[in-house]
Amino acid sequence: MRFCDECGSMMHTEGDTWVCRSCENEESRDSQAEAAMTTQDGQRDDGAPDVADATQGSTETMQESCPTDDCDSDRAYYEMMPKPGGSYEVRLFTCVECGHKWRET
Repeated sequence: MRFCDECGSMMHTEGDTWVCRSCENEESRDSQAEAAMTTQDGQRDDGAPDVADATQGSTETMQESCPTDDCDSDRAYYEMMPKPGGSYEVRLFTCVECGHKWRET
């Protein structure tokens, strides 16, 4: 990643050139310098994040129609989960009949 020396915007690559889409400044790419910037030292793969199970420990249901075409249930378990970034919560549903999972849109 490179930032424009003229305006500070993030630059994009076009072939062998860095191009600023804000002020149209262009700079030559240096492949050796770019290779030196890329590192994986200290990075690790923690695997996939845990997925919440809306039925786990929940006995509360609410009237919510299952979106599955072949299910006529109008009841679902629900759980409130914080949205990444903490700005608000999202409601996760699990159908009491077929077990289909979805989130509030």
